[in-house]
Amino acid sequence: MPAQRIAAIDIGTVTCRLLVADCDGSNVHELHRQSEFVHLGEGVDAAGRISDAALARAEAQIAAYAQTARSYTTEDCPVRIVAVGTSASRDAANAQDLVDAVRAHGVELQVIPGEREAQLSFAGASQGRQGKQILVTDVGGGSTELMVGRAGEAPLMSHSFNVGCRRVTERFLQDDPPTPGQLEQAHAFCVQEFSPFFEELRAQGLRIDEMVSVAGTATTVVSIDQHMEAYDSKRVHGFEVSEQALDRVFGMLAGMTNAQREQVVGLQPQRAPVIVAGVVILQELVKLAGTGSFVACESDILQGMILDAARR
Repeated sequence: MPAQRIAAIDIGTVTCRLLVADCDGSNVHELHRQSEFVHLGEGVDAAGRISDAALARAEAQIAAYAQTARSYTTEDCPVRIVAVGTSASRDAANAQDLVDAVRAHGVELQVIPGEREAQLSFAGASQGRQGKQILVTDVGGGSTELMVGRAGEAPLMSHSFNVGCRRVTERFLQDDPPTPGQLEQAHAFCVQEFSPFFEELRAQGLRIDEMVSVAGTATTVVSIDQHMEAYDSKRVHGFEVSEQALDRVFGMLAGMTNAQREQVVGLQPQRAPVIVAGVVILQELVKLAGTGSFVACESDILQGMILDAARR
């Protein structure tokens, strides 16, 4: 299959991301990657709507990404843009307003169900892991997707949960820093939501060779643990974080105010308000999976979107 140039845009609950790449149907060759904090899901869990301010931020960012993507067009290689909206867009009664707004910039945004999000994330995370039976975890701002299967094939089991770092923060972690009682509630909520998935997994006799974690919470944990003053995706990708290291990062962050977390080396200040909830989610997933660690992965839904688009 001849290579195609594809730009994938993912508008999530916290971030909006772009990946421009060449793809021959089985391999993704990255040309440009960008991520910006848009906080589309701010207040969506309580209000059920995207705020006017968040809509404006998202439209402006997607318009900028479309312009960046088109700059990679050449006479011999046009760029095709694909875009998806995930948890915040699924939950918001006015998501069509965002779809209509970005269409004016030549971008067709698809609001995809959680199951579709899980399939695309699994395809992306499978890159380079063929032959292993993996659990892929995608902790987002509004939802978490869990997928189990043999890398490179369709997942055998997957589910999208309405458990995300912004949603958990807004529901449980109201104080700054959060109280022990609030943290306990957040942990209990995660266990309650995720446990049935792992019970069914074991009932079906499905093993897990490795827990592979994509998205910003997991990669940020590596960045913090390794004290990265400048984020290094090559160091992050494939880095294994033990349960003990995860607990150590949690213990440090949970006792800080938001202002103090903003100063932590390796943590982007814009992620400081939701990182504690994100680490809570990862902690419970590692425990329930029984893997004792997770492997951070830079290949995620964006790569999955590009692979999918190249085959259509």
